[in-house]
Amino acid sequence: MTGAGTPAPSALRSVWPVLLIFVVLALVPVAAPLLGGTYPLTVAGRIMIFAIAAVSLDLILGYGGLVSFGHAAFIGLGAYAVGILADAGVEEGLVLLPAAMLAAAVFAALTGAVSLKTRGVHYIMITLAFGQMAYFTMTSLSAYGGDDGLTLWSRPLLAGFKALNDRSVFYYVVLVLLVGAWALCRAVTRSRFGRVLRGCREDEERMRALGYDPFAYRLAATVIAGAIAGLAGALLAVQTEFVSPAYMSWQRSGELIVMVVLGGIGSLHGAIVGAAAFLLAEELLSGVTEHWRLIFGPLLILVVLFLRGGLGGLLGKVRHD
Repeated sequence: MTGAGTPAPSALRSVWPVLLIFVVLALVPVAAPLLGGTYPLTVAGRIMIFAIAAVSLDLILGYGGLVSFGHAAFIGLGAYAVGILADAGVEEGLVLLPAAMLAAAVFAALTGAVSLKTRGVHYIMITLAFGQMAYFTMTSLSAYGGDDGLTLWSRPLLAGFKALNDRSVFYYVVLVLLVGAWALCRAVTRSRFGRVLRGCREDEERMRALGYDPFAYRLAATVIAGAIAGLAGALLAVQTEFVSPAYMSWQRSGELIVMVVLGGIGSLHGAIVGAAAFLLAEELLSGVTEHWRLIFGPLLILVVLFLRGGLGGLLGKVRHD
C-alpha cells in the first residue's frame, strides 16, 4: 500500500535503533542505585561524552571519507577553553560551552583549510601533525599546568545555579546534548549538503563537473565536526573537573576512529554504540589485565571481518542514519 502514510513507517524503522539507545541511557540514573550507586552514572556519562565526539568524527569519516588522526585536538581545545576561562573567573556554563565549541571550530577551520588541500595518507599525516602541534603547545603552557594539566576547582553554573553539581542533572544535560549532536548530524547528512558531501567522497571529479566545490563542503563539515567535538571536550572537562594535554593525543584520535569502525562507519547511531562498546570493553578488560588491548584487538578484527555494518548494524540492520 502506498500513499501519504508510507514514509512514516520507513522513518520510524530508520530511527528506532537510536531511540532505543536513548531510552536505555535515560533509564541509567533510575537503575543506578541497583547497579552500584553513582559509579554507573560516571561510566555512562563518559560513554555519552565520547559518543558525541565519535558522532562528530563519523560525520567527516563516514560521510566525507576523511580519516583524521587529529580529531582529538578538538576535544582538547574544547576542554582547555573551559579550563582557561574558568581559571579566569568565568563560571557560567552557558558561556563556557559555546566558547569551547567556538575555539574548536576556529581551529578546525584554520587547520582544515590547509589539510583539505591534500588527500589519502597525506591528509592523515597532516591532521596528525596539527593534532600533535596542539598537544605539544598545551604541554608547554606552564601557566595552565603544562604536562600536569589544569584542575577545575568547581563545576560551572547553569543559568546561575549550581545544578551541574548534581550528578543526575549533569547526566541528563549530557544526554540532551548527545541527542542534539546526533539530530544535528542526522539533519546534515540527510540534507542536500550531506548528499553533496557523500558525492564528493564517491566521485570528486563528477561533483566538480556538476558545479560543486568539494573543498568548501569538506571544510564546512570539518568545522561542524570540530565544534561538536569541542563540546565533547568541554563536557569531559566538567565531568572530570580536570583538563589534560592527553585529551588531544594522537592515541585518543586513534581510539575515536576505532569507536567509529566498531560501531559501523557511516552510521551515526553506530558511532554511539561503538563508543559504548569500546569504553565498556576497556572498563571490563582492564580489570582482568593491564594489557587489555591484546584481547580487544582480535575482537575488533572479528567485528570488522564478520559484521559489515559494525555493531550498530545489529540494531535494525541499518547502515546509514
